[in-house]
Amino acid sequence: MPRKILIVEDEREIRDLLAHYLRKEGFAAVIASDGTTGLSAARRERPDLVLLDILLPGTDGLSVLRAIRSDAAIGRTPVIMLTAKGDETDRVVGLELGADDYIPKPFSPREVVARIKAILRRSQPVPAPDEGVLSHGEVRMDLARHEVFLRGKPVPLTTKEFRVLKAFLSSPGRALTREAILRKAWGEEANVTDRTVDVHVASLRRKILPLATEIETVKDVGYRLRER
Repeated sequence: MPRKILIVEDEREIRDLLAHYLRKEGFAAVIASDGTTGLSAARRERPDLVLLDILLPGTDGLSVLRAIRSDAAIGRTPVIMLTAKGDETDRVVGLELGADDYIPKPFSPREVVARIKAILRRSQPVPAPDEGVLSHGEVRMDLARHEVFLRGKPVPLTTKEFRVLKAFLSSPGRALTREAILRKAWGEEANVTDRTVDVHVASLRRKILPLATEIETVKDVGYRLRER
């Protein structure tokens, strides 16, 4: 069965062009022209990935992303943001809300397809046979089930947040550079900046309160998970 991509874009030419290239590459393309319709389609179609424009009529893309991430059924769906805006504020807000990638317009449809393939390759991590559970204090990570628990209660994390946390839990007491965290969480094909790591660390500290003090900032280096 082909992987399903939801395109939420109000400009018809862009929407049709992306759908054409995706279908040529063997994907199933679902389209929506506004935020409200796009969110409904995400919940109904359960796509493998969402291409989401920020500037949409009615419900804007950031609001749609926020709704996706807060929905238990589709909260881990990879999302790539598309926008004509190129300033850092939009990029940071999208990343803080859990976007997996950000592509400013104008863009090459071939690049978009390549980014989609890269994210889909990384969105289904397969643990090695000897991997099981990582823990730190009251935080527990079940690698096989791809779940994180705090005091026995599940903590909803995005795929990237999960990978950043795994990097820390796998190396307690070690100072990790931002570059090292990027490689562990995004892979060699990452097209993101060091600031992306800061955003995701801030999100982990916010979602898992004990980590607010357990993840220490190492000046001029990166971060370190305090060793217990």
